[in-house]
Amino acid sequence: MANVVELNDLNFDREVKESNLPVLVDFYANWCGPCRKQLPVVSKIAEQFEGKAKIAKLNVDEGQMKSMEFGITSIPALMIFKDGQIVESMSGLHSESQLTSALNQYTV
Repeated sequence: MANVVELNDLNFDREVKESNLPVLVDFYANWCGPCRKQLPVVSKIAEQFEGKAKIAKLNVDEGQMKSMEFGITSIPALMIFKDGQIVESMSGLHSESQLTSALNQYTV
């Protein structure tokens, strides 16, 4: 099973902004029902994009500084970063095909 990187305020810049690969970040919370439904989809995407993109998640309760920095006001929220910059931002629950289509635009 592919690795979904667990982010926090301390490792976010290293794992996301300094990554050589595009990064899909899932902003979530354990108490959020739609977030719990999104997690298996994100895990599946991690398998499909292994070696082509990094898939990561940030618990907004534990990563409050980064959540505020990126203006996360509703979850689940997903952002795609490329070369350290946000290239796509999505809120709400997304299907595997929606996420695959979005990530394909930024992978080689």
